[in-house]
Amino acid sequence: MTTSKTAIHFFVLWQLPLLLLLSCQSNLAYAAGGKWQLLMSNIGISAMHIQLLNNDRVIMYDRTDFGASNISLPNGKCRNNPNELALKVDCTAHSVEYDVSTNSVRPLMVQTDVWCSSGSVNSDGYLVQTGGFNDGERMVRVVKPCSTCDWQEMGSNLIQSRWYSTNHILPDGRQIIVGGRKAFNYEFYPKTASTNNVFSLPFLQQTNNPREENNLFPFVFLNVDGNLFIFANDRAILLDYRTNTVVKTYPQIPGGDPRNYPSTGSAVLLPLKNLRSQTVQAEVLVCGGAPRGSYPKADKGEFLGALNTCGRITITDPNPQWTMEAMPLARTMGDMVILPNGNVLIINGAASGTAGWQIARNPVLSPVIYRPDNPSDSRFEVQTSNTIPRMYHSTAVLLRDGRVLVGGSNPNELYNFTGVLFPTDLSLEAFSPSYLDQESANLRPRIISPASHLKYRYGERVDILFTASGLLNRDLVKVTMVAPGFNTHSFTMNQRMLVLPRSGVVRQVGRFVYQISCVFPKSGIFAPPGYYLLYVVHQDIPSEAIWVRIQ
Repeated sequence: MTTSKTAIHFFVLWQLPLLLLLSCQSNLAYAAGGKWQLLMSNIGISAMHIQLLNNDRVIMYDRTDFGASNISLPNGKCRNNPNELALKVDCTAHSVEYDVSTNSVRPLMVQTDVWCSSGSVNSDGYLVQTGGFNDGERMVRVVKPCSTCDWQEMGSNLIQSRWYSTNHILPDGRQIIVGGRKAFNYEFYPKTASTNNVFSLPFLQQTNNPREENNLFPFVFLNVDGNLFIFANDRAILLDYRTNTVVKTYPQIPGGDPRNYPSTGSAVLLPLKNLRSQTVQAEVLVCGGAPRGSYPKADKGEFLGALNTCGRITITDPNPQWTMEAMPLARTMGDMVILPNGNVLIINGAASGTAGWQIARNPVLSPVIYRPDNPSDSRFEVQTSNTIPRMYHSTAVLLRDGRVLVGGSNPNELYNFTGVLFPTDLSLEAFSPSYLDQESANLRPRIISPASHLKYRYGERVDILFTASGLLNRDLVKVTMVAPGFNTHSFTMNQRMLVLPRSGVVRQVGRFVYQISCVFPKSGIFAPPGYYLLYVVHQDIPSEAIWVRIQ
């Protein structure tokens, strides 16, 4: 009897790691949520850069120097460019407009190379895109939100070559363009008499690792004091861009591993709340990346494991410190999308290697939801896995209906679809978070008024009528406002969410009809002028948004 008990005891001990692993996997499977939908198997280009416009159409583009794409320009048009590195005469498109309502694409024509460029939507709702490669490195291009509009080349309106730079909309509506390869400075667009110059930013030189860089596409966020939080490599500063003064230096992120391209983590400014408070708190979350040295090692065939950590910091604190959290899945090249309810979706990427051509391995197919308001031990939840690897040059962007549009991955030279480990992918998918499940339909609000596309002034009150067919918990209703961002290289420029302060209680004004009154932000420091998605959220279930314009 004793021998039998001993044998059982040793068997259990030997099996314990496996039992724990199975238990872990079971919990992850139980927690999985969300659904994937293949929208189009071939949009003609690789969605390397992506921006939602206020007509619910999405502008996407790749690059002009990889030969013919899979979609022709309309009406026999061809791009004739003697400076092109691939086809001097190219009758295919390298940009498309995706129509969400019809699930279709329309080819657009770019004249110069837009590869690894940056952009933001201006206060008029136009996508203003800057820089690129080769003959596109100083170019500014604009596309307007209309069903027949195409790209307009504004000319070489940049002073510095901008390749791998970051843009952000400022409180006065201008764009600031920060950094880029061998560009340790910033400039503005459009120019004024006092800003027709480049402004030196030594911080970008200090964060530039030899042979790796790791400071490209820096993470830039407009702080609630009007200064810019800029994170590059493994550290951050607070910049007064008006006087070109560093007003604060933040501590190095613990571990000291790089988070920017090509190690390529991602970052978000967490939702801004309590906008009527004397002091508004702002927090930044930086997740994933690759250990220092990953890029040169991957180039030689050694693929280091990606980082599994997130750093969170309150950038408005007098003595800010990083708090580190462990993600359930290590990830480089992951995209972070703020959802309408304030949670963060972490999607796409790889578990080893780094950004670059075919130098990552082990695609991470499962998205993760991060709930910033939960206790620190219950913020992450693994979601339903995808089947399509979304690695280098993948993109993700929030749509008005609450879905997340996902595309891109590994655009190989000459649009190569064979003979490589991860072929070029031209498909487009949608990830629907669990708040879109049918089981939540009776909790989902529907905005009745105001109408979409109305203009509002800073500080103006708005009365929102909405319906909810189920039992309404009035204490769990909020209104959120999201600035749609420009996404490329795992970072969404200008992405921003605000929780609007209520003006009174939620009132019932009819059968299943309710009114909530809110106040828009008081200045462009909180919400730069332009178009925003406005959602009513009930028990974490968002309505479909309406477009509002703040100015």
